[in-house]
Amino acid sequence: MSENESKKARREAARERARLARVQEQARRRRNRTLGISGIIVGGLAVIAIVVVVIANSVQPAGPGPRNMASDGVLLHGVNGKIVPVETAATPEGGKPTPTKQDDSVANITVYSDYMCPYCNQFETSQMSQIKQWVQDGSATLELHPFNLLDRVSLGSKYSTRSAAAAACVANYDPDAFLAYNTSLYENQPSESTRGLTNDELASLAKTAGATNSKVASCITGQHFAGWVADATNRVLNEAIPNSSLAKVTGTPTVIVNGKQYNGSLTDTDAFAAFVEQNGGAA
Repeated sequence: MSENESKKARREAARERARLARVQEQARRRRNRTLGISGIIVGGLAVIAIVVVVIANSVQPAGPGPRNMASDGVLLHGVNGKIVPVETAATPEGGKPTPTKQDDSVANITVYSDYMCPYCNQFETSQMSQIKQWVQDGSATLELHPFNLLDRVSLGSKYSTRSAAAAACVANYDPDAFLAYNTSLYENQPSESTRGLTNDELASLAKTAGATNSKVASCITGQHFAGWVADATNRVLNEAIPNSSLAKVTGTPTVIVNGKQYNGSLTDTDAFAAFVEQNGGAA
């Protein structure tokens, strides 16, 4: 069997394992919540929302970035069958993020998302099981970029900023817990037009997800990285997106595989797998 055939066989086996895990996960999540928002409404408000976010974030105080997010995102790769974050230094206050140097021999999957975005949750619920399998077996990397697009729908509580800042705290102090915390934020995603979780609740979720560093809770409740979230959001909404041809992010989730944006169904795992196979190098 050739190397490409072997990788394809591993990918298909991973896809089947992911499918079984996804069925169980979706059954559990259906019991806990119902996603609901009109796509027509979201589409109609998208341009207005982005303008509002840019204006709001322009008056946020600047701040240094979190460690392990030098690219404004957390990069995860497979090491001995485990998903491990790539550790980096923090971006200094006033500095620019450092784009990830990607390996074109694998599928580099990059996701820009908002923890209050129901469509991001759909992608997470449907696709993350098979993505994790690809990362574990070394045929893909995953880079997660949380940012604030939907503060306007949390009744003034700025939940999108607060949850992204909370994720940054975990990345900074306990990066090995980041992926589990990312999952937990979607499992406990509040509905739009609510205030969302409190900072204390966000801190509690982090601890449950495995973030045991004593500084995580105070970082979250004190919103230490809120300024960085504003900076990162302004960058993705106004500047060219690294490792892609996108001039900027225009909605969430924005999913990119080796420079190509995925515009297919968020919930169709076969469609996404085919896109990854087509654009993911030798993955």
